[in-house]
Amino acid sequence: MRIITQTCPQCGTIVSANELESTRVMKCPGLSCENVLRFEDLPREDREFFLDHADEYEL
Repeated sequence: MRIITQTCPQCGTIVSANELESTRVMKCPGLSCENVLRFEDLPREDREFFLDHADEYEL
């Protein structure tokens, strides 16, 4: 399993790909951060890998 994350460019909060994939668009969970994070902002290779192996990322 690969750990795929996205770091908020404004505050540095790290969000997992499975959280981004489940909502597709979300407000950054960082305190006092209003930045919007999107699954589509992940690199294409990471998105494709995650979607191809989604069953491995289920909690």
